[in-house]
Amino acid sequence: MEQIHWVQHRCRQLLVGDSGRGWYSSPNGIPNKSSQNAHCYPHIFRGKRRTVLAHYGPYQQEYEDISKNYKGNAIRTTKYSILTFIPMNLFQQFHRAANLYFLFLALLNWVPVVEAFQKEITMLPLLVVLTVTAIKDALEDYRRYLFDKKVNNNEVRVFCGKQKAYTVQCWKDVRVGDFIHLSCNEIIPADMLLLYSSDPRGICYIETANLDGETNLKQRQVVSDFSLQGLEIHPDSFNSRIECENPNNDLSNFKGYIEHSSGVRVGLHNSNLLLRSCTIRNTETVVGIVVYAGHESKAMMNNSGPRYKRSKLEKRLNTDILWCVVLLIVMCLTAAIGHSLWLKNLKDPIFQVDVETSPALAGFYVFWTMIIVLQVLIPISLYVSIEIVKLGQIYFIHNDLALYNEQMNSRIQCRALNITEELGQVQYLFSDKTGTLTENNMVFRRCSIYGVDYPHEENARRLEMYGPEKTEAAGRSVALKSSFSGKSLSCRSLSCNYSSVSLHTLTAESEEQENQLSNHIQTRTCVLCGCMAREVVPDPELVKKLNWLSSPVLPLSEDSSDTPSSLEFTYITDFFLALAICNSVVVSSPSQPRHMVLEAGTPLRSLEEIKLMFQRLSFTPFSDLSTLSPSQIKGSPRTFTWGKTDSVTFSTPPNSNTESEQDQECNLKSFNMRRRLDLSAKGNRTHTGQVKGKAIQVDIGDINTNCDCTKQNVEDLTRDVGTDDELLYEAESPDEAALVHAARVYRCTLRGRSAESLLVDLPGIGSLTVQLLHILPFDSNRKRMSVVIRHPLTGQVVVYTKGADSVIMDLAQTPKGAGAEQAQDIYSHIREQTQKHLDSYAREGLRTLCIAKKVLEEEEYEVWLKKQLLAESSIENREELMLESSQSLETNLTLLGTTGIVDRLQEEVPETIEALQRAGIKVWVLTGDKQETAINIAYSCKLLCPSDQLLTASCRSKDACAALLEELKLEVQCGKDSLTEPTAAGNQEKSFSNSMASFVLVIDGQTVEWALQEELNNDFIELSCRCKAIICCRSTPRQKSQVVQLIRNQLGVTTLAVGDGANDVSMIQMADVGIGISGQEGMQAVMSSDFAISRFKHLRKLLLVHGHWCYARLANMVLYFIYKNVMYVNLLFWYQFFCGFSGGVMTNSWVLIFFNLLFTSVPPLIYGVLDQDSSADNLMGQPEIYQAAQTTKVYIPYIFWITAVDAFYQSLVCFFMPYCALVGSDAGELSLGSLINASALLIILLHQVLESHTLTWIHVVVLVLSGGFYFGFVLLFSVFCVTCSPPTNPVGVETQQMSQPLFYIICALTTVTALLPRVFFRAVYNTLHPSAALRLAHMDKMDSTRMRCWNLSHSRVNGL
Repeated sequence: MEQIHWVQHRCRQLLVGDSGRGWYSSPNGIPNKSSQNAHCYPHIFRGKRRTVLAHYGPYQQEYEDISKNYKGNAIRTTKYSILTFIPMNLFQQFHRAANLYFLFLALLNWVPVVEAFQKEITMLPLLVVLTVTAIKDALEDYRRYLFDKKVNNNEVRVFCGKQKAYTVQCWKDVRVGDFIHLSCNEIIPADMLLLYSSDPRGICYIETANLDGETNLKQRQVVSDFSLQGLEIHPDSFNSRIECENPNNDLSNFKGYIEHSSGVRVGLHNSNLLLRSCTIRNTETVVGIVVYAGHESKAMMNNSGPRYKRSKLEKRLNTDILWCVVLLIVMCLTAAIGHSLWLKNLKDPIFQVDVETSPALAGFYVFWTMIIVLQVLIPISLYVSIEIVKLGQIYFIHNDLALYNEQMNSRIQCRALNITEELGQVQYLFSDKTGTLTENNMVFRRCSIYGVDYPHEENARRLEMYGPEKTEAAGRSVALKSSFSGKSLSCRSLSCNYSSVSLHTLTAESEEQENQLSNHIQTRTCVLCGCMAREVVPDPELVKKLNWLSSPVLPLSEDSSDTPSSLEFTYITDFFLALAICNSVVVSSPSQPRHMVLEAGTPLRSLEEIKLMFQRLSFTPFSDLSTLSPSQIKGSPRTFTWGKTDSVTFSTPPNSNTESEQDQECNLKSFNMRRRLDLSAKGNRTHTGQVKGKAIQVDIGDINTNCDCTKQNVEDLTRDVGTDDELLYEAESPDEAALVHAARVYRCTLRGRSAESLLVDLPGIGSLTVQLLHILPFDSNRKRMSVVIRHPLTGQVVVYTKGADSVIMDLAQTPKGAGAEQAQDIYSHIREQTQKHLDSYAREGLRTLCIAKKVLEEEEYEVWLKKQLLAESSIENREELMLESSQSLETNLTLLGTTGIVDRLQEEVPETIEALQRAGIKVWVLTGDKQETAINIAYSCKLLCPSDQLLTASCRSKDACAALLEELKLEVQCGKDSLTEPTAAGNQEKSFSNSMASFVLVIDGQTVEWALQEELNNDFIELSCRCKAIICCRSTPRQKSQVVQLIRNQLGVTTLAVGDGANDVSMIQMADVGIGISGQEGMQAVMSSDFAISRFKHLRKLLLVHGHWCYARLANMVLYFIYKNVMYVNLLFWYQFFCGFSGGVMTNSWVLIFFNLLFTSVPPLIYGVLDQDSSADNLMGQPEIYQAAQTTKVYIPYIFWITAVDAFYQSLVCFFMPYCALVGSDAGELSLGSLINASALLIILLHQVLESHTLTWIHVVVLVLSGGFYFGFVLLFSVFCVTCSPPTNPVGVETQQMSQPLFYIICALTTVTALLPRVFFRAVYNTLHPSAALRLAHMDKMDSTRMRCWNLSHSRVNGL
């Protein structure tokens, strides 16, 4: 019956023309949709579009012709197949220049005239690298294959035309045009248009956690005219055509229309589209038609793969590799020229020489032979080694317990694997404020209404005493584990008996990552519903004023100062009504399976009492109200989402006029009496908000107005009373949840929400249905949101708006017309007082929002409605039209008041910022909050100190901005001069750093806009460089990214951006290192970041410890690799002076190839993963070490050349000492090579020992095994290999050499001589220029020594 009544009601609305929210009927002046001519909608499509027809509809031939160009729903994220793996993988690997270079050398060695080694040997290095990389790629691709298979084989019910019923099919078999039948907790397999919902309001709830990590429910609406049917759609009779835009990756927009066979067109919007990988919640059944499938779905088109950033160290390495190439060419040219001269001057050779080849041509051949011989100079294994080292570094970062958040059960996520060393080079840090520096756990603190401040002092004291939320709250998770997987599914729909696995269809994530997201979702949901946001202690004065509403005998006086005026009370009522309804909060209840809220029961007061009250309040004459239809008074009869109620009552539909007003009043009174009896029987309980799972109780109608009772009223409001009726508010932002909870404390309770109605409890009145006409959502351009409703008591169309004070204050009206002078004085006073309160709130560090309203005349509303419907029905430029329509409505607003919400700092934020500043990192705060709020937070987090000099920049024109920047630069310069004049010359640098630390610039968004322009950005950069910190307030997301880009590009510094919300994504992606905080605003920032942390304090250890270690380790490892290769290659080069530059070598080719590939490859990896130049405690306690490491960088150009020179020296010693020892003896070239190789190995390994700052048992084991592997290999090689290295014969050479004491004496002397200069240089350098760690350690030691001496002397004095 209820559905029949609802259908009758909607049909009546259509007949009377009130169809703005349903079937689109063209208003006057708008082309009629029923026209079949395309020219009626010239603005709909100008580009390409997609036509979608039903798979088993009447247009089968046309469907086949159209759909053959559309992709199926099967996804394939793998790169290879069994047949294509080898060719495609080789093709991709040979895109790397290093691999192509070594392929060229391998092929070159096959040319007989330039052959240097056996053909097979030169292939080994390349084959090893290619094989290792191919195995890694194969394992990764196989993991993707398993994930694709799991997703594609997931089952869903699809309509089958042959069986005329829904059958279970795999996701991969779904096609565009198929009808999909989904149940609660099922994953949406493809982008589909919502055509039916079991919810009688035609809405569907979805959870987008698999897309963006957000757990709050989103509403989706059935296509307008289909929602009128109320019955499940029959796919075989669907004969409509769908025209929509081509597939794109815009998740927030969808444009199109559906055209029926009658020619009627209905606009399609994003609210009608169900996206792939989202989850159906709180809705038993939905039916939709697929419009985008597989890789054409919006979710898959957003899968751009892993992000790749190049670090500065990698860029520096590429430059040094080019220098290695230059060295190689020089050495090869030297050998070529030397061989030509040697042949030219050779007379009567005693050995066989090719005399037919000219010296020039022979030199040319030798050039290419030397390229093969000296190929080790180009470190092919260095790139692979760097990847392995970075994986090891990330492993230790990932498993650091100090970066683990026990409450959220989350640890750091390393999403970019190739920029770990950038963490150690950060010079500028750009941070968001809300949710990054603060908790983003909003709590209502105070408010101002009608120009009167309500400080809520008891609430302030309670917040000061309130510690962090207990972990028990985190345990009250509203999630359950699916029996099919470990993924967390919402427990909001317990009656839904159809469940499915929650799959990540974007990227193949590991189970560990899925569990992390699941844990994050559970914890964040609990935080949003935490006790702290609900425990608002009401202000006694405000409670006292609200009590007058419930008193039927006390008149409202305009003259008495003790009683509120009717206008003031109107403001108070509208203020809290706006807090309750001007939002997108979804109401749910854990005690209800489908969280359905029943139709609004009869108000607590009778109609006569309400009339009397509103007559006293001087509202619209209540005689007008009595003429309104019940639907205007109570709104559309609907079913709402709610918890349990005391009884089930259905409202009479608006077409039923059988009940007289007298009968209604009688029923109202009897219901009121029954309800009061029920309340008293239950301990005087009322259905209100819960605190710690309990309701707070008050009956304003029973509260007296004296001061003594007011105190008791406040106690009643905050008293915990047990109730089984809990309302859960799921908000898109913590701000909305805090405001709704605050309104609920004052008995203005949001109890239910539908697509077109709201159920609200008003103080002293009871539950009323509010007809929701339109929602104008918040956007960054307008900085506000609005709802358009039909007031349940006056029947007027009212706009309630909340937004930033800078916007709302400008939109506030100035009264005109009769009596405007008196009204203007009142409104001016309200505006003036509200502005004072706003400034006061901001100085306290509160987040402020202004609340306003506007009453529309019916004619005014109709005119705007035409404009709004035209904007909603547009496909192209829809956003611009919607913005213009919203802005035209939100004018001449009546300012009601403002709210102040407290957002506490996260723990250890001041200590973290202080440590980062001591480390030489400049911290910028980029926030959308107003200036006073940002400054207050800056003081709280120690970004600003009391001694700092504050500079403010706020301009409204470009010329004014230019003049102000010059003035501020002069002021800073004068301040610097005043501080440096009295100092000595030796202390000027220190004094200048102090002067920099004394200036902090605060600049607003408009001034930033001017400063970012090309003509002024140099002045802005110069000024910012002289300041200790910058605070950019009122900044837009675009401005944030532009500021980061300007500093990064102009100054050439390493930048880091940290944020937690979607508005920080552009800034995070623009910075060299992007840090996302998994907070209360979804996972967009985390998904766009390089690293994800849960708390701001984790930055301290991440940068100062792991960042410092990663950079130092990688830089030293790269230098060691270059040293090792240059040193060994030069041994081969020096031998050319004794073999006529012929390209010969003094060792067998196997040892030559394996020397760098196997014997000395593992120690650098251990060095790069485990080395620590300072302990973690030392780095945390002395942040200056971080800055010192930046000023004395390990890996800079001149260090490369110093390393190369040292390698040249060691190679000279390593070659000529064995040569001089064996000269004149009968030792052959292989004997000389044996000594040289053994000495080189010892020198290279011990060189690493000298360079290492820490030596563990792992280092020792690896070094011993590397040396043992070499000696074991050459001994076995000399024993068993007879013809392994033609034309030489190495049999017995190594065994004979190693059996002689002279071998070990020469190796020892050579090693000591080669390393002695480096040891001496290190000792002298550390004495003259000690590192920051040594200097600070020495200072600590001196301080402790002085303290011991003082204690000793003090004890002696006391003894005397």
